[in-house]
Amino acid sequence: MTRRRRWLAGAAALAGAVAAFAGSPYRRGRGSMDVAALAREVADQDDHVSAVELAGWLRADRPRLRVIDLRSAAEFAIYHIPGAEHVALDQLTAARFAPGETIALYSETGVHAGQAWVLLRALGHRRVVFLRGGLHEWLDDVMSPTLAADASPEARAAFADVAALSRWFGGTPRQLTASAASASGAPVAARGRGC
Repeated sequence: MTRRRRWLAGAAALAGAVAAFAGSPYRRGRGSMDVAALAREVADQDDHVSAVELAGWLRADRPRLRVIDLRSAAEFAIYHIPGAEHVALDQLTAARFAPGETIALYSETGVHAGQAWVLLRALGHRRVVFLRGGLHEWLDDVMSPTLAADASPEARAAFADVAALSRWFGGTPRQLTASAASASGAPVAARGRGC
């Protein structure tokens, strides 16, 4: 599944989850969700974090950060983001989070993490974000970032920072050559992310 299709699937799932918890848009009062505020957070992209940004938080040992892996225990045992803890999605509402903690959620592709974001926000947790592209984004952008052979100087500078972060986590950043990109049949610039 392409990154765009994964993102669209995640956005649709998130919208459905918000609708399921929202109830009547006219209901106000204790225990109700402010759907308009949640919609603003989503529109302002305050609901998620990029894999590179999360990696930076982890490397800097950001205080009061909890990274939650929502995948199965077996998947968690095979591989997980360093410092993450496993909490099954169906156990998330019973998990204890201290006030002031930043909760960063991730799942395989981001869909369940987006739904979990809605659950935790509905429970009143304010500092919650999710990894929109899920573990796939982590693996692509942190563990194996690539730079196009014809990248701009700005993209090269940004990639240098990402590459250093990638190596810190044991990743393998690489710069594509024109011949490697053209061998795949794709335009050179389309093969790299720049950062």
